[in-house]
Amino acid sequence: MAAIGGPPPSASCSTTPPPSLISAGKSSYDSDSPSSLTVAASKKVLVPGGPSDGSPPLTEQLEAPSTDSEDPQVLEDVDSVTMEDENVEDEAISSLDMGSVDDDKTKVEETPSPLKGTASTAPKSIPPPGTGQKIYEIDPLLKGFRDHLDYRYGQYKRLRAEIDKYEGGLEVFSRGYEKFGFTRSATGITYREWAPGAKSASLIGDFNNWNMNADVMTQNEFGVWEIFLPNNADGSPAIPHGSRVKIRMDTPSGVKDSIPAWIKFSVQAPNEIPYNGIYYDPPEEEKYVFQHPQPKRPQSLRIYEAHVGMSSTEPKINTYAEFRDDVLPRIKKLGYNAVQLMAIQEHSYYASFGYHVTNFFAPSSRCGTPDDLKSLIDRAHELGLLVLMDIVHSHASNNTLDGLNMFDGTDSHYFHSGSRGYHWMWDSRLFNYGSWEVLRYLLSNARWWLEEFKFDGFRFDGVTSMMYTHHGLQVAFTGNYSEYFGLATDVEAVTYLMLVNDLINGLYPEAVNIGEDVSGMPAFCIPVADGGVGFNYRLHMAIADKWIELLQKMDESWQMGDIVHTLTNRRWGEKCVAYAESHDQALVGDKTIAFWLMDKDMYDFMALDKPSTPTIDRGIALHKMIRLITMGLGGEGYLNFMGNEFGHPEWIDFPRGVQHLPNGKIVPGNNNSFDKCRRRFDLADAEYLRYHGLQEFDRAMHHLEETYSFMTSEHQYISRKDEGDKVIVFERGNLVFVFNFHWSKSYSDYRVGCLKSGKYKIVLDSDEKIFGGFDRIAHTAEYFTVDGWYDERPNSFQVYAPCRTAVVYALVETKTKETIPIKG
Repeated sequence: MAAIGGPPPSASCSTTPPPSLISAGKSSYDSDSPSSLTVAASKKVLVPGGPSDGSPPLTEQLEAPSTDSEDPQVLEDVDSVTMEDENVEDEAISSLDMGSVDDDKTKVEETPSPLKGTASTAPKSIPPPGTGQKIYEIDPLLKGFRDHLDYRYGQYKRLRAEIDKYEGGLEVFSRGYEKFGFTRSATGITYREWAPGAKSASLIGDFNNWNMNADVMTQNEFGVWEIFLPNNADGSPAIPHGSRVKIRMDTPSGVKDSIPAWIKFSVQAPNEIPYNGIYYDPPEEEKYVFQHPQPKRPQSLRIYEAHVGMSSTEPKINTYAEFRDDVLPRIKKLGYNAVQLMAIQEHSYYASFGYHVTNFFAPSSRCGTPDDLKSLIDRAHELGLLVLMDIVHSHASNNTLDGLNMFDGTDSHYFHSGSRGYHWMWDSRLFNYGSWEVLRYLLSNARWWLEEFKFDGFRFDGVTSMMYTHHGLQVAFTGNYSEYFGLATDVEAVTYLMLVNDLINGLYPEAVNIGEDVSGMPAFCIPVADGGVGFNYRLHMAIADKWIELLQKMDESWQMGDIVHTLTNRRWGEKCVAYAESHDQALVGDKTIAFWLMDKDMYDFMALDKPSTPTIDRGIALHKMIRLITMGLGGEGYLNFMGNEFGHPEWIDFPRGVQHLPNGKIVPGNNNSFDKCRRRFDLADAEYLRYHGLQEFDRAMHHLEETYSFMTSEHQYISRKDEGDKVIVFERGNLVFVFNFHWSKSYSDYRVGCLKSGKYKIVLDSDEKIFGGFDRIAHTAEYFTVDGWYDERPNSFQVYAPCRTAVVYALVETKTKETIPIKG
């Protein structure tokens, strides 16, 4: 066997550009199987509280591909089964019938058989590097920064070649979890850990009574410590499933006990502060077996951003099983086709929202076991929902007890040393993406979640922080290309992003990769082979910032052109996920759109049997208009954080005690209360409350997109941005959207331009009573176009546009199918 650990000394990992390569405006390119959630804590063992089903074989069955860097790496596809898209076209939507899907359960087509035995035999591969030159055709402005971009692509190609040479290729390199951490064979358990700074190391735990002298490890030339534990005499593993384990090391900072870096499960026992690593290896008959194939990537992505722990209506930490049974059907019913799960990677500090990760390969034990999470994902797939993971590779927790910080007693182990390795705003550690073993760790981590848990992709958090040495802090990006391509660019980090996107897009072509970047980095969503970073989507973060800016003013001062510019200001051909607000705006200290609009009136005037107020009427109208215009113009995908669709009336405040800061300042806590760390779905389901109307409108928006696919239509034209009338009119696909933002003026016989002639009808009206409106428009009316140019359009028709309304008109095709009523 080859030595385990980094490349030979001759294989340099530095990807820092030379000082002479200083390079960098705007670019364009279009290119039920139930599972127990109980974790029993005892003095020695932490195990699942109930049985679950067996588990399919994983990557140990995959053969290593050829190491020839000129050929694609190929392995058999064992998990890319897809379901047929339900693509409904030319069907009219009646928003009056939006209440007719069964409330108790969502009907879905049964899959013909479990995943086992139904997988496609088509190979999946990681293509070899391309030339990286197509970006200059896509965006000629990039030619002025060719030195920087060619250097960056050269570093990427060099790393690919060295990984091919020393590790057998990126496909093999990304399976580090098969070599590091705990691996079991027929004869015993092997444990390996990369800790070059340690002077000695021992594996300790319940299995050897925490005796540091019982199982002493040996170190190889790459700083990898190793020990083999043969099976017991009766054939049972030396370490029982569910027992606690740690590694004890003598380090430059002293003797310390750490949770293994590749641990698959960790638990905080009752009344204890530190977490314990858990050896998680259930018997085959107890492992969860996936029953349903992963859905095919939808044409338009509609994401429900969710946090499992705070998804209960009760003030408690919700479980994976409860989310599976209670929340997933709700998401399906609302019309979303993907759920994005936050806070999956284990994090010791609950209030970090999951962004201060301590154990990267372990799902959060607060919500259940790894098999419980698999059951959740499998159920989502049964419902036809993609499951995306909010993955954190941009930084790590500063926690030295439970996480990677100072793991081997040095501050330069997984991270940069000194100030470069510390994020002063987040109080967290920053990875050294130029380190061979850090690359192995992070690439393997991404693959682990896709392979083991069948996630359908990722939202990569904090990508702006990764790509620049200033981390985007105290920097205002203006669009000047020199801001993107210069000494402030962390080429090592960008190269890592290229590698991980290459890996994911190659092995999992149906996977979705979304990057959270606020800077507007050119070529961010262009394939790596063409010289881009390789993401599928970019989060359109400027939209939420614009709405918060506008909501601090009265809508009389809103500029229509400003709104349209923000929504459409994105790089041509690079797909965007738009959102009006996310979890960021829901946190304590910030405000959601509903709170900006209605504030304290939400607590007293949301009942339909009580009089409304001007504040409530304005808030409900604008809440709907803001979300629809964001979906209509903002991108090819849409995202909403759970509860915001119906104007959730409470902020998010995680349970916390009083904090005594080193400077003597005292930060008040909330008595460790969970009261504001939940989602009041019961309010949205109460038909006697105005929240219900907001939820129904959100549902109607998704049904509109499902019917007409306007978000991904190639046809988009904005014909009117009238600052006097406060009206915006645009076409997307065969739909015409008319927004009247005026606070008091309604317009009769208002002419709107359109491309196609014929008959139009209303398919969505924000003023319907079911949505909390005033029913000022008759839906029996038909709208016929007249020839003649108007607003630069060859045809036009007249409408009634009440104040603070959004109405969508659809061209009635000659063979349009009958309206499909949706009940619920």
